[in-house]
Amino acid sequence: MIPDEMRAIGISAPGGPEMLVPVTRPVPRPQAGEILIRTEVAGVNRPDALQRVGSYAPPPGASDLPGLEAAGTVAAVGPGVSRWREGDAVCALLPGGGYAEYVVTPADHALPVPEGLSMAEAAALPETFFTVWHNVFERGRLEAGETFLVHGGSSGIGTTAIQLASARGARVFATAGSPEKCAACEQLGAERAINYREEDFVEVVRAATEKRGVDVILDMVGGDYLARDVRALALEGRLVMIAFLGGAKTELNFAQVMTKRLTITGSTLRPQSDESKARIAAALEAEVWPLIAAGRIRPVMDQTYPLAEAASAHTRMESSAHIGKIVLEVAAPAA
Repeated sequence: MIPDEMRAIGISAPGGPEMLVPVTRPVPRPQAGEILIRTEVAGVNRPDALQRVGSYAPPPGASDLPGLEAAGTVAAVGPGVSRWREGDAVCALLPGGGYAEYVVTPADHALPVPEGLSMAEAAALPETFFTVWHNVFERGRLEAGETFLVHGGSSGIGTTAIQLASARGARVFATAGSPEKCAACEQLGAERAINYREEDFVEVVRAATEKRGVDVILDMVGGDYLARDVRALALEGRLVMIAFLGGAKTELNFAQVMTKRLTITGSTLRPQSDESKARIAAALEAEVWPLIAAGRIRPVMDQTYPLAEAASAHTRMESSAHIGKIVLEVAAPAA
């Protein structure tokens, strides 16, 4: 039975984590091509915090509730949906609304929960795996045998990127902010993790590659890292930007970009078309889900919070003390 109303977490006003408050909302109904998911666990991501402070508005027609990924069971299907049935266990990329007991999303943005993973682990997959696949392997064109550097290696994005790049045959380097985080990166497959508080990542990667530099960099820092990224890249290198935690503006010497024949690109996931996200989902199911099923890749989990403690989850995420993914338990676990 699908109720008329549901528990959710809304944003009372732009501001800090305390602006995340319990609300009651009507249960959404799936439209053509959509499914309704009975949420068990929702993922917590940096874009959720950006939405909370008022700098990352939902796209037109999307829920104003935060939450871009979730795992649960299909509660209902809209017209034209043939793949999914009520009761199917899925994890899905969402246009918004994940911090709630029910959420709708395009059916083609859902994937089966990989065998052997808990619902919490499944909820930690979509946002980071869609982001890493599209940016590292599609936009960055990382190939086996190439060298790869990811900044923020202990984050949800970073732990995913390290594992995927390593599993697909790349040499992996990562930056992180403590010995504990660096050790975690190396355990996941990084050849060398660089403590950015103590070492210069440009010098480290150039020394490790006989001054050649790396082929691809995934950067979520921006700011003054951009000029250093350019110095750390090899000829024909690719720099892929996905966030600007250190600032969106900087001064850059484009003579180095030209002489090295570099490519600078980047993307944000949420504004992309439904068709683009469906294409990424299909690629993940074909290329990555088998690696998860084989146990070669597994999401790194940090902490799980009850839905009502979403503010605490955001506080931990913004402290950058976490290693891996933070999730919210929406439905009570089965007895």
